[in-house]
Amino acid sequence: MNYTEQLTRYTTHFIDQLAVSGVKHAVISPGSRSTPLAMTVAEYEGIRHWVQLDERSAGFFAVGLAKEKQEPVVLICTSGTAAANYFPAVVEAYYSRVPLIILTADRPQELRDAGAPQAIDQIRMYGSYAKWFHDMLIPEENKEIYARKQAARSVEESLRSHPGPVQVNFPLREPLMPDFTVDGLWRGDTVFPEPKRGVRTLQESEVAQYAERFNGKDKGLIVCGPHTDRETGERIEALAETLGVPVFADPLSRMRGGKTSKANVITHYDSLLRSERFGDWLEQADYVIRFGAMPVSKAYLKWVKRTKSTEMYVVDSDMSYREPAEVPTEFIWADPSTFCESLLPYLDKGGTEWLEEMQELDRAAADIMFKAEGEDLYEGEAVYELSGLLDPGSVLFVGNSMPIRDVDTFFPAVNREIDILANRGANGIDGVTSTAAGLAASGRNVTLLTGDISFFHDMNGLHAVGRYDLDLTIVLFNNNGGGIFSYLPQASYPDHYETLFGTPLDLELEHATRMYKGVHRKARTKQQFVEAINDASAEKGLSVVEAMVSRETHVEYHRNKWSLLDKRVREKVGDDASHSE
Repeated sequence: MNYTEQLTRYTTHFIDQLAVSGVKHAVISPGSRSTPLAMTVAEYEGIRHWVQLDERSAGFFAVGLAKEKQEPVVLICTSGTAAANYFPAVVEAYYSRVPLIILTADRPQELRDAGAPQAIDQIRMYGSYAKWFHDMLIPEENKEIYARKQAARSVEESLRSHPGPVQVNFPLREPLMPDFTVDGLWRGDTVFPEPKRGVRTLQESEVAQYAERFNGKDKGLIVCGPHTDRETGERIEALAETLGVPVFADPLSRMRGGKTSKANVITHYDSLLRSERFGDWLEQADYVIRFGAMPVSKAYLKWVKRTKSTEMYVVDSDMSYREPAEVPTEFIWADPSTFCESLLPYLDKGGTEWLEEMQELDRAAADIMFKAEGEDLYEGEAVYELSGLLDPGSVLFVGNSMPIRDVDTFFPAVNREIDILANRGANGIDGVTSTAAGLAASGRNVTLLTGDISFFHDMNGLHAVGRYDLDLTIVLFNNNGGGIFSYLPQASYPDHYETLFGTPLDLELEHATRMYKGVHRKARTKQQFVEAINDASAEKGLSVVEAMVSRETHVEYHRNKWSLLDKRVREKVGDDASHSE
C-alpha cells in the first residue's frame, strides 16, 4: 500500500466518523498542507462544507453556525499562522460554551523546528482554551480504526461537560492529494457509535433541602443570564410563578421572546438599578437564584457586590465558578431545567406583594425609557422600534460594546419567538459580522445590530454573505467612533480622548456594502429608520440600514432617562428603602 492510499484511507475514515458522531458542517480555510482534509470533506456528501478565505472570519462563522445549531462544527486550515488566526474565535467559543472541532494541518515531525517554511509550533497552540488536544500520527497502513477513534473522541470532548473547542493537529507529508478511486474508502466494518449523554442531577433529599430554604420567603429573586438552552426559560418561568418572585431577564436569557406569559419577567432592572434608592430597596431580597452566566448589566453586578445578607445561589450544568462579583455564593451543579422541574413538587405557593411592587416599578421604568423624544433618531428608540419589526422565528444577533447594552435597556418582552444572541464569552467586537453570517447559514432570518467600529473590524465577514446567498439584515449604528467610552472617566480627558478612545473612522461605510453587492440605506429620523427596516426585511441577500446617530446626544439621552426614573423610584418606594419591611 503506497503513501497516497494510506493517506486517503486515514482521512476518509476520520471524516466519516465525524459524521457518524453527529457533525454536519465544516468551515474550510483554503491552504496547501490541509489539502487531504479539505478535499475529503468536499468529496464527502455527509458533511456540508463552507469556504471562508479569512481564517479569523472563518472561525467566527463557525461559532455562529455552532451557536445556532447547538452542535459541533469543524474548522479546517493549513499550517502556520492560519491556525493562529482562529485564536479569537477559539477563545470566544471556550467562554461562551460553543462546540468547535479545529483540525489544524501541520508539517511532519522532521520539519518542525528546522527552519521549514510555514512551520510553527502548533502543539497545544490554543493553550487552556482548547478543552482537549491530540497530535495525530502520520498516516500509515492499518490506522483507520485509530483515526476513527480520535474523530469520535474529538466530537465527544467538544460536548462533554460544558461544550467548547478542541484541537486535532494533523502532521501530513507530501504528496498531499488523496485518491478517491481507492476501494474500501469511507465507512468500513467498524465505526464508533455516538455515545449517550445524560444530565447532571441532584439527589431527591438535596432538592427537598433547597425547597425548605426557599419556602416561606416571599422576597426572593430569580436572575436569568445568558444561556443557550431554549427550554430552560419555560422551566424558570414555572419556578418563578410557583415561588411568586420576579425574574430579572437578561436580553440573552431567551426569556424576552416566545409565547410564555412573562408575568414574572422584569426587563428594566438595569435602568432601575441606576437609581441608588432602588438598589437600597432591593436589598430586602432574601435570596437570589441565578441561572446562566452573569447578566450583561454592569449595574446588576455592582449591586451584587454591595449586598450583605441576601443568600446567593448559582445553578450551572457544569462544575464551574462563574461568579465574578466575589461574594459568598452557593453553587448548584445540576442541569437547570431538571433542577427547576424536580424542585416544583416540594415548593409552597409563594406570596405576590413583593412581585407586584417589582412589576409596578418595571412599568414605571417602561413609561420613562420608551417615551419618545421627538423625531431625532436615538439608539434606544431604534432598538425599541426594531423589537416590533422583527419577524416571528427570527434571530437578533447583537454586537458588543453599546449595542448589547441598548438592547438590555430598550428591548421589551415580546409575545413572539425571537432569539437574541451575542458573543458574550469574551465580549469582544471582533468577528461580529462573521458570527451573524454563520447564524444566517442555518437558514434562519437573522438581523445583526452592530456599531460602526465593529462593522469596520470585520468587513471580511460580508464575503460569505454574498458567496452563499445568505439573507442578512444589518442595523448599523454609526456614531463615528466608540460610543461606550463616552460613559467612562476617559471622556474627561479631551487632549487624548478622540485619538485613543473616540477613534472616529470618518469613512463612508456604504462603499463596503456595495462592494459585497448589498443594498445600503441611511436613516436619520425614526420614520426613515422604520421604513428602511421594513424595506430591508422584504429583500433577500445583504441589506444594511445605517442609523446616523450621535455619541454626544446618546450620553445625554441615557442620563436624562435615568434621572427621571430615579425620581419616579423615590416617589414609589420613598427615601426610606426599608419602608415595606
